[in-house]
Amino acid sequence: MDKGQLVEKLVTWIKEKTLAAGCQGVVFGLSGGLDSSVLAALCQRAFPQNALGVIMPCHSSQEDEEHALAVARQFSIPTQTVVLDGVLGALLKVLPEEKAAPEIKRLAQANIKARLRMVTLYYFANLLNYLVVGSSDRSELAVGYFTKYGDGAADILPLGNLTKGEVRELARFLGVPQPIINKPPSPGLWEGQSAEEELGLSYEEIDRYLLSGRASKQIKERIEFRAAASSHKRSLPPIAQF
Repeated sequence: MDKGQLVEKLVTWIKEKTLAAGCQGVVFGLSGGLDSSVLAALCQRAFPQNALGVIMPCHSSQEDEEHALAVARQFSIPTQTVVLDGVLGALLKVLPEEKAAPEIKRLAQANIKARLRMVTLYYFANLLNYLVVGSSDRSELAVGYFTKYGDGAADILPLGNLTKGEVRELARFLGVPQPIINKPPSPGLWEGQSAEEELGLSYEEIDRYLLSGRASKQIKERIEFRAAASSHKRSLPPIAQF
């Protein structure tokens, strides 16, 4: 399928899912990253008058915010900016101090950021009768590289069947600003965070395995281990049958 056809199908799908839910438009996070930028362009095509991008800095890099605003300008997307620094600080003050390794504590606090953003998006969705659209791609969903009930919480995931490489190709087709396409993938939850370093895998390796099944024994085992360990993140909570 060529890129034009894919864009048309995705835009139609977003529109159909939103209207079927009885909603009037869509709201999404604008992080300044690759996936959210592609998602923003698709949502604007689906709902030119009813698409809202929400920029939610939370001790975030200035570059990410600048990239988010560049995408909004590029695709003429209305935005709201909600600064969550103070909210995070207030919550951390009332949470009890627990003994934990520094990297565990950092991850726990970073996941709060993602969940605060989810709460913010659903606030706007409730106010406007919009659907929350998530930006997770197939590569990240497959290995569980997202925060449960954070960036993984959405009503629909238009990019969920596209690998990171396919999303990057779509970004070029749609005209996403080049600096966003070129920058290393990162959730941006702390300074210097690198998705590939954290995963111990490159997106190229993940994509190749997902699309063709080809990978070295070590890479295959690493991907399959991550997929199994994160299976709970891709399904609804189990319900006891008694």
